[in-house]
This record gives sequence, structure tokens and C-alpha cells, in this order.
Amino acid sequence: MFSPSGVASEVMSMNYPLLETINLTKVFKMGGIFKGSSFRAVDNVNLKMEFNEPIILSIVGESGCGKTTLARLLLNVIQPTSGIIKFEGKEITKMKKKSEILEFKRKVQPIFQNPFESFNPLNTVSRYLYASALKLQIAKDKEEAKEIVNEALISVGLNPEVLDRKPHEFSGGELQRISIVRALIPKPKLLITDEPVSMLDASIRMSVINLFLKLKKESNTYFIYITHDLATAYYISDFVAIMFRGSIVEYGFAHDVLSDPLHPYTEMLLNSTPDISKKWTGRVILSGLELKEFESLGCKFWRRCPYASDKCKLTRPEMIEPKSNRMVACFRYQ
Repeated sequence: MFSPSGVASEVMSMNYPLLETINLTKVFKMGGIFKGSSFRAVDNVNLKMEFNEPIILSIVGESGCGKTTLARLLLNVIQPTSGIIKFEGKEITKMKKKSEILEFKRKVQPIFQNPFESFNPLNTVSRYLYASALKLQIAKDKEEAKEIVNEALISVGLNPEVLDRKPHEFSGGELQRISIVRALIPKPKLLITDEPVSMLDASIRMSVINLFLKLKKESNTYFIYITHDLATAYYISDFVAIMFRGSIVEYGFAHDVLSDPLHPYTEMLLNSTPDISKKWTGRVILSGLELKEFESLGCKFWRRCPYASDKCKLTRPEMIEPKSNRMVACFRYQ
């Protein structure tokens, strides 16, 4: 799949991407042994982040399209059914040594949707943050952990005095910043953020988004920003991948994709969301149509596509590059 250019001087000698997926697939089973069914939550996803100047790549799609499953695969929380995930040239699913796994966790950190689920409500945040520094072996002792945590707090605009407070004493935005502090403790190369601002008030949402942009610029941090929100994706992203029913259907520069969409599904998202800050709603239990779309032999969008032909029903379109630096899976451009 298309990947950005412009190699930074300090990494020009590296001949592998920072992150790469090759035909990445995750199949989930539903129902019983004999009458159950299965669907591909992630279906042959090919993504590549070159070892260039830091970028923010957004994975955009409706609820239930496979974004969170993709994030869990990239974090090595769950194992793929098939396909390959490489970070700095190494297959993460083949990491067996504790030292390899620890190094991966230091370099790739998550930020999740609900910060209140990340903390024990009975403990102060200091206990959680110090434990992170020690567990990742970033600090030798509590005193060194305190120095590292204080530095991370200041970098996100928080006073170290907040360490003595418990989670319920923070606003949602403040606690999400604490989650970001935890992720920054090992000074990661890549942050994978899964709907990190969706539970925050609009008034503080942009402060977190701008913090990500600051970290990208000042800390040389790469981001995978997973969201349903077209507005924040347009604002924060360098590149956008549009995901539908487990597949990437369009990819390119954020401005190009979101202002001049090529895929009919991207068109639908933009046309049906006049207020692009409004969250799309999705069902946890998949409808019969949704399951059919996940498992379609042809284009997964053909049942709702105004341009669909018989070929679309029977054959899955491959990703092609109809325009410079644009990728799309649609027969209209072949």
C-alpha cells in the first residue's frame, strides 16, 4: 500500500518500515460449534508506515468496522488468524524472549478511549505511573521513576502536584492527559490511540488533539489515530485509511481523501454526515446485512453502492493507485 516519502537523515540507512502489515486477517467465531458462523473482523489489511519523519495516520470508519480489532492486533494483544505484522522489521507475533517483548512495549504504547477504566479508583495516580516506569524498566527505583514521571507530566502541561490525587478528582480531559503521561514514560516511537477523545467534551477535545500534534513535532512520535470522527481526523492527520467491514477501501493524504473521495463508501460518509463532529452510531450485535457485507465474495459495499455492477458482486476489487499518492479498492478506476 502507498506509504509517505521524505526519509529523515538519521534513519536513511534503515531499509525496513517502522510498521507494516501484510495480508493481516482476524477471524472471529460466532455461535455454537455446529450452527455457528464466522466473520473477518480484519480482512487482508496491508498498511505501511515508513521510517520517515513522524506522521499521524488515521484509521477512520463506523463503529463495528474492525478498527479496535486492528489496534489490538498491532499492539500484540490478540493474535492474527493469518498475515504478518512487522515493527522495525521484526514480526511481533514471533517475539518470544522477554527482552524482545519488553522492548516492543517500550516502543509501542496504547492510549484507550475511556481513561477512567485505566486506573484503580482507590489509588492515587502516582502509584500507577511509578509502577509503569518500574515495570517497563525505564527506572531503577522509585526515586528515578518519580523524576521520569514528573518530566512526562510537565510535557503535557500538568503540575507534578496532581500525583497525590485519585482518579475521581480529575475531569475526563485531565485523566486522559494522565493516560498520555503513562504512555510517554518509555518515550515510545509509536502511539496507537483508539478513540482517545470520543468521551471528552468538545471544549477540551481539541486540547488533547493539539497535544498529539505537539508530541509528533517535538518528540518525533508517530501516531496511529483510530476514530469515527471525520472532523478530528481531517484536523490531525497526515494520512487517512478508510475502513469498511474489516477492509481498507481508500488511502491517501488526509486532505485529498476527505475533500475529494474516490471510494463510494467514503463519499457516503461525507455526504451523510453534514455535522462531521457528530458520532456515528453502530450496533454491537451485527445485523444480517452487516454479516453478509463482512463475508461478501465481491466488494463489501456493493449492496449499497450506486455504481455497483455484476462484477462488484462476485469479485473483490484490489487496491490500485488511480491518482498520485491515492489508493482505492474500486472497479470504477480500473
